[in-house]
Amino acid sequence: MQAPGIVPRASPEQFELAFWNSIKDSIHASDYEAYLKAYPKGRFAALAQARMARLRTPPAQGTPAAQGTAAQGSPPPVRQKTAPVKPAAPAPRVAASTARHGGEIRDCQSCPALVALPAGTFTMGNNASDPSERPAHQVTIDTPFAIGKFEITVQQWNACATANGCQKVAQAPNTSPSAPMRDVSWDDAQQYVKWLGLISGQPYRLPTEAEWEFAARGGTASPYWWGQQMASGKANCKECGQPWSSDRPANAGSFPPNPYGVHDTSGSVWEWVADCWHNNFKDAPPDGRAWDEPNCRVRVIRGGSWREGAAYMVTSTRFRYDTGVRQSQNGFRVARSLK
Repeated sequence: MQAPGIVPRASPEQFELAFWNSIKDSIHASDYEAYLKAYPKGRFAALAQARMARLRTPPAQGTPAAQGTAAQGSPPPVRQKTAPVKPAAPAPRVAASTARHGGEIRDCQSCPALVALPAGTFTMGNNASDPSERPAHQVTIDTPFAIGKFEITVQQWNACATANGCQKVAQAPNTSPSAPMRDVSWDDAQQYVKWLGLISGQPYRLPTEAEWEFAARGGTASPYWWGQQMASGKANCKECGQPWSSDRPANAGSFPPNPYGVHDTSGSVWEWVADCWHNNFKDAPPDGRAWDEPNCRVRVIRGGSWREGAAYMVTSTRFRYDTGVRQSQNGFRVARSLK
């Protein structure tokens, strides 16, 4: 039998339980704030309020906590309206490689590395996993596209923030510039791709859910991109082998890429995609476009995170969050069409 996906049943109660289980040991107040925003009257609301209050209470001066860990539980920055972004002076252009299968593209010095992928047909979803991943269905992506070789890193996000294209988002002390950027909402990710488009002159966006799974599978049809069974050393999760830390994800690219040359699609951080959340794939578009809805406020995240176990590393794993929620396990990678 294949490992289960995110939840045993695609019900609101199980989604809430999965959310709570992913943060219940967190030392970040923003995680409990995110839970309360999604489930203000949830079954764990009182406990979340208590933990958030405790994490936000400054420890007594002179204690070890006052000297070290207090910053980890500090509240997220106050969100402010962002001024209209003025196009920055174009960065020196770096010649892009040809858009062949596996060819690497970098559109500007501040731009993330992309992997060029061909058009193709694949089976999306998984009939033997969670109900939200069913039915498995054929999708044909008609045109080549490029997707981030890695998740967006702290350094890349900070370049956008420094240019006033993105909001500054506090990170834990001693966070590596090469760490995947996290604690960003879907709305935040939209700011980043808009800024990236301005400085590069290219149509950057979030990948569609179909594009994401096509890239994550790396041309395979197995539950994991590396095969039928879980294997150590392939992904950044708590049951996946070293390097692993309960406090934070490993730096981008610390684990090997899949056959398409894309890193960290399993584990590391959950990744926002363009699509509106639907409870399953019934009536999903067969052509790989984003499955959207008017005024959609709940979007799809894919791939699991370093805090989850092996069952979440299945390539078809999917979950959902409100577009405005910042959660410390959530990040993203970018994509763009290839002309």
